[in-house]
Amino acid sequence: MTVNREIHLVARPVGEPGTDSFHLATTALPELAAGQVLVRNTWMSVDPYMRERMHDAESYLPPFRLDEPLDGSAIGEVVASRADGIPVGASVVHFLGWRQYAAVDAAAATVADLTLAPAEAWLGVLGTTGLTAYAALTHVAPVREGDVVLVSAAAGAVGSVAGQLARKLGAARVIGSAGGTAKAKRLVQDFGYDAAIDYRAGSVAGQLAEAAPDGIDVYVDLVGGDHLVAAIDALRNGGRIAMVGAISSSNATEPVPGPGNLFALAAKDATLRGMLVNSYFHLFPEWITKAAGWLADGSLHTEVTVAEGIERAPAAFLDMMRGGNVGKMLVKL
Repeated sequence: MTVNREIHLVARPVGEPGTDSFHLATTALPELAAGQVLVRNTWMSVDPYMRERMHDAESYLPPFRLDEPLDGSAIGEVVASRADGIPVGASVVHFLGWRQYAAVDAAAATVADLTLAPAEAWLGVLGTTGLTAYAALTHVAPVREGDVVLVSAAAGAVGSVAGQLARKLGAARVIGSAGGTAKAKRLVQDFGYDAAIDYRAGSVAGQLAEAAPDGIDVYVDLVGGDHLVAAIDALRNGGRIAMVGAISSSNATEPVPGPGNLFALAAKDATLRGMLVNSYFHLFPEWITKAAGWLADGSLHTEVTVAEGIERAPAAFLDMMRGGNVGKMLVKL
């Protein structure tokens, strides 16, 4: 193989993106510098935060550059190495996805133990997806014994793990929100939720009042908007909210107003805390040990939605943003 294929961002989308914002480019195979490994990517991840990086605005991660490959989590096989400690044949997780081959600095590559779980799990439940759920429910909005917990985007990558984890941490009742009757049904049947809200079927606040008539103690917010408003209203005294994402406003073309009931948090002595998973990377060893054990004994159920081929990566990203996935959305290269 002497050529590489990459997905480039060629236009900054306004509103909902289309496939015309992306281009499949053929480039030269990257040359290795000392201390690097050449990785043939086998799986790559598409995630909601990538939409924010398509804007030309600084944030906690830099914006994607036009006419250059996007990046993001990927796993692959080392096919050449100029780095001590990472041999040819090793499987490594890194951040140079959206391309078939990547020249990765050894310091930015993590060797994955595929005897613990298959490669794709290292981008999902054993990756930042699972860590996000774990950090949210143990450090940002910690679950206590007997809590009532609400999770939005509950059939997605983080939410499908968070609901099960809340139960393991002692929650007495776990409620999930998802879009559509099929997803809502799967929350209860496959992911262990006690009750499901189908936000397409009616008022989130009304359905939440039925599912949790006495209120909630913890909310993992992956959506924002009407879900956050309803959660603040339903929060009990001393309640906790982890603000992880706001996918409902990802394609907004104007500033999105905040909830009008924020001051209710003061009256309830409650907390709303934002989180970046980057701040919790020190928990990775702890989380991987726990999660690998639960995967092995079958007490943690995970799913992936798979698109085949790098050329499908833009469509996979758009499908994920529209809620077309159950569990983690991945591209198999």
